[in-house]
Amino acid sequence: MKLKKILQKHSGRSNGKVTVRHQGGRSKRFLRVIDFKRDKKEIWATVEAIEYDPNRNARIARLVYADGLRSYIIAPNDLKEGMKVISSNEAPLEVGNCLPLAKIPVGTQVNNVEITKGKGGQIARGAGNLATVFGKDEKSVLIKMPSGEIRRFDLECSAVIGQIGNVGDKDKKLGKAGANRWRGVRPAVRGVAMHPDAHPHGGGEGRSRVGMKYPKTPWGKKAVGKTRNPKKYSRHTIVEGRQRGKK
Repeated sequence: MKLKKILQKHSGRSNGKVTVRHQGGRSKRFLRVIDFKRDKKEIWATVEAIEYDPNRNARIARLVYADGLRSYIIAPNDLKEGMKVISSNEAPLEVGNCLPLAKIPVGTQVNNVEITKGKGGQIARGAGNLATVFGKDEKSVLIKMPSGEIRRFDLECSAVIGQIGNVGDKDKKLGKAGANRWRGVRPAVRGVAMHPDAHPHGGGEGRSRVGMKYPKTPWGKKAVGKTRNPKKYSRHTIVEGRQRGKK
């Protein structure tokens, strides 16, 4: 299994048409193939190295399994070279081990949490992120998300023990505008600074506030209010919403 492959640049375009603004010009890089599923069960792996990944703010750990296969996982905090990890229903509750949520005690910090069984971890994958097992019943597990939201998960969904490493990433300063350009982030212009034909907020004499009922996107859609679809599946999984606004 190849651990790296060429990462194609799309620059926010589909068939030449800009679909996401303010993207383009990032540096060349390889994609490190991350094993989010941890589906190699009951085989111990040794952490061969902790590496930098240009595609994410978390560090990654290179594992070598007892049968010689290598793979990458997102490195939890306190995972060091030489440590051993395993994905198993009966794995010990140690950093880096992957278990079903049914086997993880209430109060445990976890990361890389599955939403759908077998799909691979989707929750709590960024640097410093963690989710907490909040409670359990006969059919589901309650997880407190990094946002503070409490959600219901299936007992058979898996999670990795521990908090994601590189905790201080959020305090890092970019230092210069060029650091954003390396990441593929192009400059953004305020709508009120544009010509009225380019943005609904544009035009006016001097510095003008948005002269309308509500702010709009460049295409005239509402840019305020709730955006979550109430008919989505998440409506039935959210037990308690995250806190919004000032505390």
